[in-house]
Amino acid sequence: MEPVRAAAEPAFGSVLRELRLAASLTIEGLAEASGVSVRGISDLERGHRTAPQRRTLAALARGLGLSGPGLRRFLGAARAGRSDAYTPVGVQAVPQGVPGFVGRERELSRFAELAALAARGRAGNGEGSASAAGTAPVVVAVSGPPGVGKTTLALQAARRLAGRFPDGQLVVDMRGLDDEAPTPVQLMLGVLRALRVTDRELGTAGPEGYIPLYRQTMAQRRFVLVLDNARDEAQVRPLLPAAGEGVVIVTSRRMLTGLEGVHRVPLDVLSAAEATALLARLGGDEYAAAGAGELERIALLCGRLPLALRLAGHWLATRRTGPVARPADPLVPAAERWGRMVAGDVRVSGAFDLSYRQLSDAAGRMFRRLALVPGPDVSAAGAARLCGQPLFDAEDALEELVEAGLLGVERDRYRMHDLLRIHAGNKLGEEEDAAAVARAGEALHDWLLRTAIVAGRWYEPGYGAPPAGWEGDVDLSTADKGRAWLQEESANWLAALRAAAASGRHATVVEVAESLHWFSDQWVFWGHWPEVFAVSADSAERTGDPVLHATHLNYLAWARLVCEGRHRDGLALSTRALDVARLAGDRPQQAWAHFYRAWAHRKLSAYGTAAGHMSRASRLFDSVGDLEGGLSARHGVALILTEAGHAKEAFDAFRRALEYIDAARDRLEPHAVVFARIGIHGGMADCCERLGRPKEAVFHLRTAVGLSAESGNTGLQSRDLHRLGVMLLETGRTADARAVFARVIALGPSADPRVVREAAARLEALDAVTL
Repeated sequence: MEPVRAAAEPAFGSVLRELRLAASLTIEGLAEASGVSVRGISDLERGHRTAPQRRTLAALARGLGLSGPGLRRFLGAARAGRSDAYTPVGVQAVPQGVPGFVGRERELSRFAELAALAARGRAGNGEGSASAAGTAPVVVAVSGPPGVGKTTLALQAARRLAGRFPDGQLVVDMRGLDDEAPTPVQLMLGVLRALRVTDRELGTAGPEGYIPLYRQTMAQRRFVLVLDNARDEAQVRPLLPAAGEGVVIVTSRRMLTGLEGVHRVPLDVLSAAEATALLARLGGDEYAAAGAGELERIALLCGRLPLALRLAGHWLATRRTGPVARPADPLVPAAERWGRMVAGDVRVSGAFDLSYRQLSDAAGRMFRRLALVPGPDVSAAGAARLCGQPLFDAEDALEELVEAGLLGVERDRYRMHDLLRIHAGNKLGEEEDAAAVARAGEALHDWLLRTAIVAGRWYEPGYGAPPAGWEGDVDLSTADKGRAWLQEESANWLAALRAAAASGRHATVVEVAESLHWFSDQWVFWGHWPEVFAVSADSAERTGDPVLHATHLNYLAWARLVCEGRHRDGLALSTRALDVARLAGDRPQQAWAHFYRAWAHRKLSAYGTAAGHMSRASRLFDSVGDLEGGLSARHGVALILTEAGHAKEAFDAFRRALEYIDAARDRLEPHAVVFARIGIHGGMADCCERLGRPKEAVFHLRTAVGLSAESGNTGLQSRDLHRLGVMLLETGRTADARAVFARVIALGPSADPRVVREAAARLEALDAVTL
């Protein structure tokens, strides 16, 4: 396996510069010809940005006059740059350099001292100790408030240490502030791929072997590993190699005091000298010549916070008119007007305002309105709705914000630093009237909810693909794309649903929840279904429609039973749903209420009562022609028999449920069929195990696991995999069981968290026995 080093020159930047020179253009000339800013082109050529947006690519291609092979080469380099820049697991080579880095020499010297310990195999026991500790890597935790430059310092240190550790310098985005961060196993796999571990080696190891392969690979390397933006100790620990000659740098807003054997580097704002040096480097010689006093004024107004200083430096570098004798003057009114923004009691708003004021009108409006995004990030389509723009125009505005350093982009989703979000909200309140702000927020929420309805209906009986006339600026052409959108935008559409309920848009709330009812089976362990259906049940009641009220009470009963295991609450809700449905004379919802009452009684071990309700549910479903309900009831009968201890009768009931599917053929909704087959085969495995037929049990469980994997239902897949692992362990197949438990852990955040914890405990116990 070959070592990984950051390339001397990013592929796209190299190609762009070569084509520009071939066209006899300066950077300024290409900027004039293309409309892309000088700084944007410079950043691309120097590798500070490796993934330009498509509108930027088109503009550059026009400015360069490209066609034929030259255009194909240009676009190919751009595609390669994008795929290497950010991956779903957020692992990449450490960049070639950090633009405009100054200062932090005391901290960098500390890194060099610790690296010397690691290179001699004397990692120490943390907090400055230099006692021998074999070949364990040195671990350094960099902590500090947002915007203080933790990531920048870590990357600079990694570049300086590259010569000592030539086998790899990698940065891993831990995404610690996200609601659903990547799992340790996902991140390990990303590191292995970045270290050029071959697909054959990964395939041989299998998911169950990723953890030991990661440890073995790191133990054989001289490496620098940056674990950036960590949430807490629990997220970091699995990624810390137990052996190897290397340095691990962890950045976090927290001190991570629970990590033992760690050297700590707390960060504060820059010193006065460092702050003015950074401004001079970013702003250029003409501003440095204006005198240290003026740069010190700017630094003071920025609170010497690196994030604010970089934005001020961007402004200085692009300010080409007016006197430079007192460049800090434009900062003063903004600073006085906005006072202090909270980031460890630092004044930064003046610097933010400088970058903001150099934006075009469209980009300025986009910056302000991004403060209305409820979730951590937004797509270009969502941003377009905020500003009432066509998608391509919104992409242009977003690209301008990226070039100005006011916005980050990851996999075509745009994210704003939390301090900048505060400032954007301030500007929004000052510069736009309340009615316009409200309309912008409503436009985004309307789009989110309408798109959620269309995406969710892929899984609803009687719907499927989007209607022919639907236009939503996102690709929902397949069920998988609908699922991906719902999951990716979940924080945003959930917030929009809450807002709709709070504003009394009860019909909309009900329609959204209705469209997501069957999809919820595909993402059981999201964690928010009880809230979604509690809100929709309340809204349904407020509409005054008893059938809707009964329907959504049943949905909420499902959420309490399945998602939370609150069986008595589920029983109470389904009983209430039955009463409401009877008063309304609605037989379909009476059937579902009986079904959920049966489910609750089964979980409370009242099997006779459960069987009675399930029988009534089955008759009602058949009488109204509800095929999906009829299938659910037949499945439910088999589950009751299983848990009541009648394995043989249960197995026959499961078989009859499969025959029901075959008889119905294509009249059943396809996703409902797959979901049912997964549960039926899982149930048949349970019966076979009780009947002493282990080979058949393993066959049915593997069938269920395969169906779950094919359909993307990670929650059910994790449950059945865990059951399979336990079954293999009990039959003495320890190695196979270990592999299965490792697969459970590797499934990620959509897996059932309970069985993931249990699988990890099983693996730990097996490791202890092996040792």
